[in-house]
Amino acid sequence: MPEIRRLPDDLVNRIAAGEVVERPASALKELVENAIDAGARTIFVRLASGGLDLIEVTDDGCGMSAAEISLALERHATSKLPDERIEMVATLGFRGEALPSIASVSRVTIESRTRASDEGWRRVVDHGGAVGDSPAALPPGTRIRVEDLFGRVPARRKFLRTARAEYAACLDVVRRLAMARPDVGFTLEHDGRRTIATQPDEALAARVARLVARELAEDGVVIDAERGAARLTGVAGLPTFNRGVADHQYLFVNGRPVKDRLLIGAVRGAYADMLARDRHAVLALFLEIPPEDVDVNVHPAKTEVRFRDPAFVRGFLVGALRHALEGQGQRSAQAPAAGAMAAWQVEPIRTAPPQSPSLESLFARQHAAPSAGVREAGAAWRSYEEAVMAPPSARAEPVEASDEPTPEYPLGVARGQVAGTYIVAEAQDGLVIVDQHAAHERLVLERLKASGAGDAMARSQTLLLTEVIELEEPDCDRLEEKAEELARFGLVLERFGPAAMLVRAVPSVLGKTDAGALVRDIADDLARHGDALLLGEKLDLVLATMACHGSVRAGRALSVAEMNALLREMERTPRSGQCNHGRPTWVKLAHHDIEKLFGRK
Repeated sequence: MPEIRRLPDDLVNRIAAGEVVERPASALKELVENAIDAGARTIFVRLASGGLDLIEVTDDGCGMSAAEISLALERHATSKLPDERIEMVATLGFRGEALPSIASVSRVTIESRTRASDEGWRRVVDHGGAVGDSPAALPPGTRIRVEDLFGRVPARRKFLRTARAEYAACLDVVRRLAMARPDVGFTLEHDGRRTIATQPDEALAARVARLVARELAEDGVVIDAERGAARLTGVAGLPTFNRGVADHQYLFVNGRPVKDRLLIGAVRGAYADMLARDRHAVLALFLEIPPEDVDVNVHPAKTEVRFRDPAFVRGFLVGALRHALEGQGQRSAQAPAAGAMAAWQVEPIRTAPPQSPSLESLFARQHAAPSAGVREAGAAWRSYEEAVMAPPSARAEPVEASDEPTPEYPLGVARGQVAGTYIVAEAQDGLVIVDQHAAHERLVLERLKASGAGDAMARSQTLLLTEVIELEEPDCDRLEEKAEELARFGLVLERFGPAAMLVRAVPSVLGKTDAGALVRDIADDLARHGDALLLGEKLDLVLATMACHGSVRAGRALSVAEMNALLREMERTPRSGQCNHGRPTWVKLAHHDIEKLFGRK
């Protein structure tokens, strides 16, 4: 057996660097966290080539003396643990490994000055070896330069990505830390170009909107909830304001940026019935919890945490998010796409040759005899002139004249239906267009949820003739396992042999529906997610599938009374601004938008 020996210090530092310094963004994170822990009010970050050539962090914190600089470059030396109670740590860093690890794989220059000193001190370390000490002139605070990262470790250097990719990772680090501390001003400069500039003492919602997406100021919900000793703050985007990737979800625990699977799962659960499965919410959430209830010492990079009571944390996040989103009523992200608005613009009319009868102008036609499409004055317009315009794709009911004022409804009063799919309503402040299928799908889902707490017989519609649905045996097993939960919402199933299910009743709120298609879709949902979701989240997906089957289909003609009934129920129903897949159920063209379309503004 080989002899056991102690590793040399330089090799120990390189091994530690492999855990702490994975890429330039990792080194930058440690340096900026040190600046925050030093009490800095402003932090300036300068990068070159995505941090591959240069990382420089300057702060106005407490600074260090010459002796403290030397001690800070030793492993496991830290000022952030006043005693041995690591579970009570309140700073971002505490291991004492960052600076020596970085200095072992790069050229590091540390310049620092305390507020009580008249001059600063500079120390240079080149890949683990001290090469210079001298006085330095700088204001109170600390400036650290990291150059030639992994320059003498080619095996690590070759695994780094391009400068652009490394810069993107560095940008994400600064963005997260800037959101975690809105009381600190951050500046990021890359290759001479300034990309982030924030001022100290900025409001949290304003800081998040500035760093994540400006649209969050209009399409976000401010979160502020408490339960026991825990508090949740932040900004959550409306379900209709979503992304195709989860990169815009920022989660913090006691001011520490984390990427925790429990918190990510809680966010997914909160938005479960409001987003399509391939869409992700945009948000920044800040959880404050007693230090003794969370363990931050479970990962070298401190990006993961462990909670003493994970069920409490998950339930708190899901409940707070859902309560805040439900409080927005029928609100949704209402910024129309630029392309859609451009489609409304009328193209210039080209003057046609007068001898072309097929392109003859409307004003050149003979009007001696009245057209068959012209009605008497005061009659409702119900026809069109084929020689002038194409047949209309909208329908409207006759409206009797009335001297009574129009009621002020948020979603307006129905005026017609376009393409059998969209309801057109007139509101006090503009024109509202509603997707009838998407809107009714949300309403049916909310009714199904509400029915779960009521009488089982009242929410079930017993079939006159039971229906047998043939399925694969594993699908039948999954449905049989969830039969009791499904019965709570009115869908009564029984096993009928090894490869079939018997449908005895369907939810009454669905009305007339295809029971076979409904059961097959539910079986697909259960098979797709398996044990990856909690029971409550699985039921949310099942209810969303039921709602889709029971909603008004696109292409169905509605009377004005039915349209108005749908609008009024939308106004009373929480989260009716988006369908179960995160798409908006209605959009509004304000009066000034309409005026722009006609060149009035």
